[in-house]
Amino acid sequence: MVVVGQIARDLVLVVDEVPGPGGTAPVRERREMLGGKGANIAVGLAQLGAPVQLVGVVGDDDIGERLIARAAADGIGTEAVVRRPRCDTGLIVDVVADGWRYLEDLPDGVLLREDDLPIDLIARAAVVVVQLQQPPEVALKAARAATGCVVLDGAPHGLRDELLASADVLRADHREAELLSGRTITSADDAVRAAHDVREQGPKLVAFAVDDVGNAFVWDGGELVLPLGDAEVVDTTGGGDAFVAALTFALTRGDSPADAARRAVQASGATVSHPGGRPDLTGL
Repeated sequence: MVVVGQIARDLVLVVDEVPGPGGTAPVRERREMLGGKGANIAVGLAQLGAPVQLVGVVGDDDIGERLIARAAADGIGTEAVVRRPRCDTGLIVDVVADGWRYLEDLPDGVLLREDDLPIDLIARAAVVVVQLQQPPEVALKAARAATGCVVLDGAPHGLRDELLASADVLRADHREAELLSGRTITSADDAVRAAHDVREQGPKLVAFAVDDVGNAFVWDGGELVLPLGDAEVVDTTGGGDAFVAALTFALTRGDSPADAARRAVQASGATVSHPGGRPDLTGL
């Protein structure tokens, strides 16, 4: 499997409350880890037992070197990770208190460019996951180079119709689902209708999240709505990434769409119950 997407350093700070201007607050828990949506998906796939290669960009700084080493230690192939000269590695700060807040420093240099893509590697892969925070022309080139299953995560910033036509599986959160479908989604029924509309444009399976409700899945001849699990939500960071990893892995090994959907929701619930976006899907 190949994952094309974002790589960043994740810094998670757990505090009792976020101070106001001029205030301070002690950090109760601090975690630093390999992050970014692309890397999180690759970590999840590796934990589930899939052979996976990561395609993304880090800077030529010490942090980039450490993130590559961390990915390799996680069992992820890193030969296609680009080290961009004169560029800082991306940083995401996740402040967890009464909810969560993100601070992002993602320079343009850490976005993939068309000539960064390892076309031969992508063409050989059984599955290519394309995380749509990348420029749309890069995402489309990766999707079109694939000869296996193409999984899209998110909503494109452009080339929407072309990307949907190239996809076998599409996953989107609530906001992304509204952008993709052009519908306002306020219920599970809305999400199912929106997913049917989008599925007609290319993907064989569409999974849309519905805030505070659950997830809607639509495929040829079937549909399913799964409510949110009973896991205590500490931090939603990485929940969607774990979802994509588990859904992709389950479909690839031959699970039915309904069984793969249940596995995806289970993986997401396991991830949002702890601070930070790093999944823990070993044994799931």
